[in-house]
Amino acid sequence: MFDPTDFPVPTLVPLNDIHLEVFEAGQQNAGNPIVLCHGWPEHAFSWRYQVPALVAAGYHVIVPNQRGYGNSTRPTETTAYDIRYLTNDLAALLDHYGYRDATFVGHDWGAMVVWGLALMHPARINRLINLSLPYQERGVIPWIELMEQMFGVDHYFVHFNRKPGVADKVLSDNTHRFLRNLYRQNVPPQEPEAGMFLINLAKAEIPLGDPLMSDLELEVFVSAFESTGFTGSINWYRNLDRNWQILADIDPVIRHRSLMIYGDQDAIPKSKNLTQFVPRVDVANLDCGHWIQQEKPEETNLMILKWLRQNPV
Repeated sequence: MFDPTDFPVPTLVPLNDIHLEVFEAGQQNAGNPIVLCHGWPEHAFSWRYQVPALVAAGYHVIVPNQRGYGNSTRPTETTAYDIRYLTNDLAALLDHYGYRDATFVGHDWGAMVVWGLALMHPARINRLINLSLPYQERGVIPWIELMEQMFGVDHYFVHFNRKPGVADKVLSDNTHRFLRNLYRQNVPPQEPEAGMFLINLAKAEIPLGDPLMSDLELEVFVSAFESTGFTGSINWYRNLDRNWQILADIDPVIRHRSLMIYGDQDAIPKSKNLTQFVPRVDVANLDCGHWIQQEKPEETNLMILKWLRQNPV
């Protein structure tokens, strides 16, 4: 397990009229940046096992808490979390450090933002690695509308959008229980029809799988969300249909060298047409669930570092 005191001390970086809390390491490797983007409901600390390995490999590692998370700014307007704002933040973060481009790594929602950055600011990425969430094709129906048709109003994506504030309160009122139940490894995959599975984790003890982290590690996540609540982070979901509109006139093909890492036990399905939209992608799999870089840290590090060596900038 990882001692939280070994994680870098954060700084607040001003950009785009907000501040991002950024954890930085490997400043001696200036000129070789890699940016790690967390998912939901997570924190920059979810990359704790990757930071020292990447520094040792010669990278300047930059790990932001994105808007809505940790001590980063949490705008009150729901629309302030659409894909334009989230990707503009990452581009501005590079400007702050004086970098034209960088390697970006994303997990879960962080992967969604990295895919979006490649579409909206392609010159700012030299390579990308995404974990868990493959590229999401923009179909003919907005994403939330489509999920409501397929899975009904009780699916948590739809619930977040159609009943704003309800899940926010349930999760905030039960933060410790929710995150303790959620952060498990070897959890059986949940079918999409499970609907309110995530929200139900906040209401009762559901001992699924082995604990993913120590109590000290868990406390980093719990204390962060007890301080912020969940509304800012859930607002990312509330912009999915807005994002669908924003991306309407953007070339959907990502031409960067890419690595997609799946967890074989993850509930998120693997893409059946990934190479159609990401033609230069390599695909890898690990025998784990959703929290790939935390469940299999050594294997993840080896996979990432090998791919980076084989695909130099």
